[in-house]
Amino acid sequence: MSEPQTPTAAAQNNHRPRLSLGPISYYWPKAQIDAFYAMVAEAPVDIVYLGETICSKRNQVRHEDWLAIAERLAEHGKEVVLSTLTLLEAESELKRLRAICEQTQFMVEANDMGAVHLLAGRPFAIGPSVNCYNDRTLAVLAKQGLKRWALPVELTHETLEQMQQAKPDGVETEVMAYGRLPLAYSARCFTARHKDLPKDDCRDACLDYPDGLVVKTQDEQAFLVLNGIQTQSAHTVNLLAELPTMRQLGVDILRISPQATQMEQVIALFDQALRAALDPAEASAQLNALMPVGPCDGYWHGEAGMAATAKLAPAAH
Repeated sequence: MSEPQTPTAAAQNNHRPRLSLGPISYYWPKAQIDAFYAMVAEAPVDIVYLGETICSKRNQVRHEDWLAIAERLAEHGKEVVLSTLTLLEAESELKRLRAICEQTQFMVEANDMGAVHLLAGRPFAIGPSVNCYNDRTLAVLAKQGLKRWALPVELTHETLEQMQQAKPDGVETEVMAYGRLPLAYSARCFTARHKDLPKDDCRDACLDYPDGLVVKTQDEQAFLVLNGIQTQSAHTVNLLAELPTMRQLGVDILRISPQATQMEQVIALFDQALRAALDPAEASAQLNALMPVGPCDGYWHGEAGMAATAKLAPAAH
């Protein structure tokens, strides 16, 4: 593999990616969400993605509430992006999608190709659930108005390098650097099924699992997380130690996916690494202690996604 094509070594070292906070994947009470974004307003985060991306039955925070949160964050200098549902099944969900895509105050992150169709002709972003696997797809989407794409979580840094070399001008690259990996979506709600409830009468079962429901193997190894209709990795991806490589590849934005606790510390460690106030490897090691289960980084290196390479060393005590 050839070295990434960059103008100069100095440009590599001076390239500082921005920090983004992805949409909340879980179902939290409205009071918890309001308190969370009050913290985010003061936190060193550049971009904030807002909205329900998993299930339309999670409706304690409605469209108007998300817009009010967005306006407050914008007043604090944050770039706000509204995120759409990943899997749409009903006319009511399509109506909500249209409302998000028709507003013009904030940019929209499309999480399925239906949203891309509605947004064509104006600037938009795509999330990691949109299958953008090569530079040809990037070129097609750029002609429709794409301004930012998120690397699908299962792709390697080598694939990213190839795509960066052919990326259309004016398109930003974002990499999910922290959070449980989104693996699959289904028409079934696995959380409701776990409680022997039908999907249409789930009784807000997801509220009982603010970081999702961990599934273990027969030998008690944490394996997956059930999050309504979404399946996640039990382990949290941690790519902060890869910051030097991402600088070299010209990655524009590092994304953190929210978890229910210790988010201030997670954000602070990323901020310190980005400001060169803390070595990325040391910051990465400290992150491992803040995770619900433990770290992984296998996909980035072309290995099994749940694998943890030597770079994910435990923090020193």
